Amino acid sequence: MILKGLLGLFFAGALAFSAMAADVVIRLAPPRAVIERRSPRPSRNHVWVSGYQRWDGNAYSWNQGRWEQPPRPRARWVQHRYTRQKGGGYVYVQGHWR
Repeated sequence: MILKGLLGLFFAGALAFSAMAADVVIRLAPPRAVIERRSPRPSRNHVWVSGYQRWDGNAYSWNQGRWEQPPRPRARWVQHRYTRQKGGGYVYVQGHWR
């Protein structure tokens, strides 16, 4: 019984921490995306994952795009993006496979 309670507290804390980490608001707008030259596609299975402007806490820097194989059949890549917040600023939304 005590173990279940401790596990519950642990997972609740982990969820709270991940929710806080997801809400980093950046006051400076991200620069425009860089136009990338793609290397040849390694295979028919590879999908292009576009680069994005990464915020390091002080400035943006460009992370180059790359070819990736989807983790499962029919998976789609959802691009990285920044969402503008009502109170001002931008929040980074990490790209992921759907």
